Amino acid sequence: MASTKEERAFLASYRPGDFPRPAITVDLVVLTIVDGALEVLLVRRNEHPWKGAWALPGGFLRVGDSREQQGEDLDDAAQRELEEETGLSPKQVYLEQLYTFGRAGRDPRMRVVTVAYYALVRPDLVPLVRPGGDAQAAAWQRVADKPRLAFDHAQILEVAVERVRGKLEYSDLAFALVPATFTIPELRAVYEAVKGTTYDPGNFRRRFQRLLSDGIIERAPGKRITASKPAVIYRLRKR
Repeated sequence: MASTKEERAFLASYRPGDFPRPAITVDLVVLTIVDGALEVLLVRRNEHPWKGAWALPGGFLRVGDSREQQGEDLDDAAQRELEEETGLSPKQVYLEQLYTFGRAGRDPRMRVVTVAYYALVRPDLVPLVRPGGDAQAAAWQRVADKPRLAFDHAQILEVAVERVRGKLEYSDLAFALVPATFTIPELRAVYEAVKGTTYDPGNFRRRFQRLLSDGIIERAPGKRITASKPAVIYRLRKR
């Protein structure tokens, strides 16, 4: 609907500063599988508050100073933070908005609302991860053995892991945590690492066969060299 003269006059006289405005941040839960374990990328904070503590990577949403220039979109901010904090392109990983965390007092500096995203990184991309320069250090750490985290990042991580566990059963999410080509044991390792349980190899093979017969996955050229014998490899079928 086109704006009216009355509406344009209202907007021209509108003063955003008359209303309280919280700051907005974007936090990333970056997950991968390393040696059969679910790991998360953490950064050590370089400044107060929580200086020296481990935290999820992220940053403030870039906001403009005028009604016409309002800044970046949330998804754009998440993609920017992903590239800055990992060196990976959003095209290389699975990135999805998770949840909004806005409890009063979650940040001692001011009222800060964060929109969390989770990103799934294939194991073969882990060596390419290059952390951003605004942290003391960055490291992959096992989710099960995580240290104390800054702010409410432990809660954000918990919500992200539960989301991934749930979606594993009805989506293609597991394929974002295996290499582009994978074996049956490699895919089973993803389910075991994320779900925190052991799968019977025979039962999982039957599940795998259903994925194959349903056309979700397909045989890939070549074989994987293993300690015993070359293994057949598969890939997610293009749709």
